[in-house]
Amino acid sequence: MKKILIPLIAFVFGGFLSGVTAQTLTLDECIDKALEYNKSLSSAKLKLEQTTFDMKSYKANFYPQFNLMAFDFYSTAKGDFTIDGGHLPIYNYVEAAGKFVPNVTMNADGSYTLNQYADFPSQTMEWKIKNIFSGGISMMEPIYAGGKISTAYEMSKLGVNMATENIRLTESEVIVKTHEAYYLAVKAKEMGEVTRAYKTLLDELKKNVEGAFRHGMSTRNDIMKVQVKQNEAELAIQKADNNYQLALMNLCHIIGLPLTSEVGVGQPETPTQTSLPAEKGMRPEQVILDNKTELARQNVKLTKSDYLPNVAVGATYFYANGGELAGKKLVDNGSASVGVVVKMPLDLFGGSTNKIRSAKAAYQIAQMEQQDIDEQLELEWAQCRNLYDEAQTEYRLSQVSLDQAAENMRLSKQQYEVGFETLADYLETQAQWQQCNAALVNARCQLQLTYVRLLKASGTLK
Repeated sequence: MKKILIPLIAFVFGGFLSGVTAQTLTLDECIDKALEYNKSLSSAKLKLEQTTFDMKSYKANFYPQFNLMAFDFYSTAKGDFTIDGGHLPIYNYVEAAGKFVPNVTMNADGSYTLNQYADFPSQTMEWKIKNIFSGGISMMEPIYAGGKISTAYEMSKLGVNMATENIRLTESEVIVKTHEAYYLAVKAKEMGEVTRAYKTLLDELKKNVEGAFRHGMSTRNDIMKVQVKQNEAELAIQKADNNYQLALMNLCHIIGLPLTSEVGVGQPETPTQTSLPAEKGMRPEQVILDNKTELARQNVKLTKSDYLPNVAVGATYFYANGGELAGKKLVDNGSASVGVVVKMPLDLFGGSTNKIRSAKAAYQIAQMEQQDIDEQLELEWAQCRNLYDEAQTEYRLSQVSLDQAAENMRLSKQQYEVGFETLADYLETQAQWQQCNAALVNARCQLQLTYVRLLKASGTLK
């Protein structure tokens, strides 16, 4: 009986799709499209770029900081001043003294009289500002900043790691969500196949009952019983088709296709026990929590660095040009300087102590949150493992039940045809076969979903 029903299902459903030209999407194709389309994943990738740039900017603090300076000033201001003239003494060389001495005569009152002198005329000198330009370059290299620079850089690297793991987390969530949408469509499609196969059995039975009625071997009541089951099957087919279309629209929404796209789904391979991961990996949530806790620890060091000595060395070169005095340029030269800067914060009112204590408390909170969530993730892993084991058992028993229901239906048909069983009993066996078939479809899809959720919980979903 089972060998007859399988081709029958394929024939019925094949005829149903013969007028529809739809692109059949595989699960891998849907996952690729979903990963490419998902906005949250795109945002996570941009966040990684942002944190990478931040890390590079913090790394630049290890190197000297250079600044260029320039100043240009123009003014029409000008003026002059006079240097008064007078007599300048003449110096003669005295061999006994071995030096030049002025040729003067000292007076009794302490004044002196010039014996020889030269006249120095008064001088009037004009000045102009005109254009004054100055420019230079400065360099500052931190020697010790209380560990602030290295700590900030380590924290930026943790930010990059967290952003990377966030991409992995978002990808796993998108993959699971795509699996759920895909298997929902597969389930709706196969439920339609099962219902059509059941309807075909009822159509065949009705023909037999009508033939028996014409020969007086059956009643009209028997025909009505089969028609009621046919009507129920017809309604179930319509519901299955509607569910399938809605499931396809939901799948298109997730993978970024128009909702009205003509697409279909295939049948993924059912996972087996041998395909399970050998051991658990590190889930992205765990890595993010580890980095978050480490970030809180580094923040304690960063807070301490605000109250430690800071030492830096600096150097500048400055050039100036401009101004005019007595028709000649006043300034046209450069100068260089080197210096060391030392800064030591003083905590007079306990501000630094309280800030450090606050940072330490935040670190302890992060540690407790990490421990709590680690336990929750471990519990989730155990739960997913149990659900997968149960889904395997359900799938195996559903296969056995379907085989038994198919055999029971075959025997019931034989008994009905020779008059040893009522039509109601035969219809009941057909309904049981349809229910077992639907249960198998549901168990197979559930097994596939629990499998991918188990992979996510184990940290091995790729």
